[in-house]
Amino acid sequence: MAGHNAAMDEDGAATAAQLLAIVNGSWMSQVAHVAATLRIPDRLAERASSAEDLAREAGVHAPSLRRLLRALVTLEICRENREGLYEITPMGALLRSDVPDSLRSWTLYWGGPQWPVWGNLLHSVTTGESARKLMTGYEGFERLDTDPQAAALFNQAMVELTRLEAADIVRACDISASKRIIDVGGGFGELLAEILKANPDKCGVLFDRPHAMDGARVLMEAAQLTDRCEFIAGDFFETIPGGADAYLLKSVIHDWNDERSVAILRNCRHAMKGAAKVLLVERIVPRQLGASTAHRSIARGDLNMLVGLGGRERTEDEYRGLLDAAGLDVKAIIPAGRTFGVIEAVPA
Repeated sequence: MAGHNAAMDEDGAATAAQLLAIVNGSWMSQVAHVAATLRIPDRLAERASSAEDLAREAGVHAPSLRRLLRALVTLEICRENREGLYEITPMGALLRSDVPDSLRSWTLYWGGPQWPVWGNLLHSVTTGESARKLMTGYEGFERLDTDPQAAALFNQAMVELTRLEAADIVRACDISASKRIIDVGGGFGELLAEILKANPDKCGVLFDRPHAMDGARVLMEAAQLTDRCEFIAGDFFETIPGGADAYLLKSVIHDWNDERSVAILRNCRHAMKGAAKVLLVERIVPRQLGASTAHRSIARGDLNMLVGLGGRERTEDEYRGLLDAAGLDVKAIIPAGRTFGVIEAVPA
C-alpha cells in the first residue's frame, strides 16, 4: 500500500509539473522577444561573443543580459561554449533578420503588440468582444494605415507564417483553369508570389489596404514577379476588383465575425463572372478537439482571433454556412498541411 501511495504521489507531482509548465510558459515568449529585439541572434551570427561584448553592442546592462543568455541556452536558442562565449543554434538562427526562413517579425509581434491584448482574454471571453478594441479603440486594421512601423511588422509577421504553409497550400489550390488570380487581403503577397512562381503562365493581383502596397511591391520585385502582378489598394468591405478567374483569401475570414465575413464573401461573389471561383484558405476546426500539437495550434489561433478582432476559427459546416449566405456553393475541400484546408466555392 505504501508503494502504491508513493506511485500516486509521483503521478500527482508529474501532473502538477505539467500544469506549471503550461501556466509559466509565457516567460519563453518574452525571452525570445527580447532576444530578437536586441538582435542577439544577428550579433551571434557574426561571431561567438561574451555577455559583456553583446551588452556593449546592444547598449544594455551586462549582468542582466548574461541572465537572459542563460535562459536562451535552456531554450536551445543559443549555447555557451567551453570558453564561456555564446554561439547561435539552428533554432536561434530563425530569429535572425537576414535569413529567408526568419521568424523574427512574428516573435516581435507576438511578444510586443499582441502581448497586452492576450492579457485581456477574460474581457473577450466574458463579452465576446475584441480585447484589442477595448485597448486601442480600433475595430479592424485601421491603425496600420497611419502607423507604418506597426504595419510593416504585422505584414512581415504574416509573410513569415504564410511561408511555413505556402508549399502545401499551393499544391492544394486548383488554378489549372485560372489565368488571373486576385489575392484578397494578401498583405505583402507571400502566398501569391509562391503561386506565381509555381505557375509561370498565371498573373496575379495583390489587393489590400494601402499600408501593404509598398511592402508587396518590394516582395514581388525581389521575386522578379512585378511583370505578372498588379497592386490595387482598397477595402474589401466596400468592393473587390473584378476580372479574375480565382479569388484567393488566405487567413482573412477568420479575422471577422459572421456578419462581416459574409460581407467580404458577398463582395467576392459580386465581383465574380463566368467560371470564376473562390479559394478560401483557412484552418478548419474538427468537430471535437483533443490534446495534440495540431489541435493546440487551432485552439491558440481561435483565441487569438477572439482577442484580436473578435473573429474565430470555424468548422467545415460553419464555413459552408458563411459561403451559402454569400451566394456561393462549396465544390471541394482539399487538406493543405496539418490544419489548413482550401475550400473551393463557386456561385450558387
